[in-house]
This record gives sequence, C-alpha cells and structure tokens, in this order.
Amino acid sequence: MTGFSINDFAKFKANQQKITMITAYDYTSAQILELSEIDIILVGDSLGMVIQGEQNTINVTLENILYHTKAVRRGAPNSFIVADMPYLSYHFSTSETIKNAAQLICQGGANAVKLEVNHVVAIEHIKALIAAQIPVIGHIGMTPQSVNVFGGFKTQGKTEAQAKHILELAYEVQSAGASAIVLECIPVDLAAEITGKLDIPTIGIGAGNICDGQVLVFHDLLGLTSAPPKFVKKYCDAQQLMMQSVKQFATDVQNGKFPEKQHGFKGII
Repeated sequence: MTGFSINDFAKFKANQQKITMITAYDYTSAQILELSEIDIILVGDSLGMVIQGEQNTINVTLENILYHTKAVRRGAPNSFIVADMPYLSYHFSTSETIKNAAQLICQGGANAVKLEVNHVVAIEHIKALIAAQIPVIGHIGMTPQSVNVFGGFKTQGKTEAQAKHILELAYEVQSAGASAIVLECIPVDLAAEITGKLDIPTIGIGAGNICDGQVLVFHDLLGLTSAPPKFVKKYCDAQQLMMQSVKQFATDVQNGKFPEKQHGFKGII
C-alpha cells in the first residue's frame, strides 16, 4: 500500500520529497508497482507504442485507456492512479471533456487524469475538470500528442521563444488548478527554472534531476524495449532474461525434461 493521495503533491513539494511515478498498463505490472511502493502509477497513452506497436500515441482511444486503467486498478487497488486523456478526448467542448474524464474516474478507477498542454486553449478544459471535482495533472514540453506539429519527437524549449512559451504554460496550468505538471524532454536549466518558480510539483521525464519527481515507463526501465529513449536508465535486462527462459522451456520440451513428475496430476485411483 502506497498511501499516496491528492494532498501529497503539495506535501511532497513542501518537504522536498521526491515523487516516484511509473507508467504501466496491466494487472501484473500494477501488482509489482504497488508492492514496490511506487507513489503513482500512470496509465499512459504511450500504450499505443509500447503495447500496440504504433509509431506514436495518436491512435489511442478513450476505450483503450479505460480498458487498461481498469486492469491496473485491479492489480493495484491501493495505489494512486493517473489516467491519460488521449488525443481529441479533451479538444472540443468542456462538457465532453468532463464526460470523457468521468469515465476514467468512475468506471476505470483512476484518481486523476493527465492532459497534455501545448496551447492555452487546453487551460479552460483543466478549469472545467477541476470545477467538476476531477483532479488534473498537466503535461508540458514535448507533448507526444503534438508529434505532427513538432515534426517528430523532438526536445522542446531549446530556443528562447519555446522556453518562454513553456514557462507561460506552466504558470497557466498551475493557475487552472492542476496538482502537478509532467515536464517532458526540455533542457535541464528550463526544468529547474519551472520547478523553482511553481508552487506545485514537477515530475520530469528527460528533464534532469532538479524536478520534484521522476517518471519512466515500466517496460523501459526493466529493459523490455529494444530501443528506449535517451533519457531512460535501464535497471535490468529483463528482455534477455525472458528470452533465455523461453529458450530453456523450448529445450526442455524438446528433450523431454518438461513437464516433470511434480507438474502432473494423479487420477482417482
């Protein structure tokens, strides 16, 4: 049991205590994360790339996120879970945004939703969600749903104009009532500036270690992905271990070493 709640965002910031967040998509992974006492589990739209094999997150649907959020909640009944709002699920009317987020909260079991913010238009949707009593986490910088606008997955905030835009968005997201902000793929000095100026915590991914917390994808940190992003630290080589195990299974079957006596069942007599 992690015991993390919406009130802990402010407490962690005030106490300079780092927040741990890991992105996961299924029951088994969620069980591991809850037992590991990770503060927050994020059901990210990155599932489009990690689970579905897509080139980006654009094709992920609300139904996809809802399905995986339910699975994660079953595996981690006591954890604080944040569900991503996928592309075009919060881009039209604020009433539709509330309706979509409500599904992730009421049906999926999420404690909060996360919105990518690359334009001030999204701020009104954050305000509407807060008014509807739905906690929100913002996401600025390299927002994957803007991949077509950015022309690829590129670091943002490298120019003075970009940095100013991102800082302004950070202030807007905070003023709208968000509990925290994810900073993705921005220069370390910009992330440090935003972290120092905001009252709410920042959670970095490819944004240096000055942020108030860090997030990585479960599959990336365990070495299950073949070509993880530059910002990933691989904590083990689970892919190699799993391949070795599968190959050993095949060898045992071929050589008649599996199943053994203890793997079988006795009859009535």
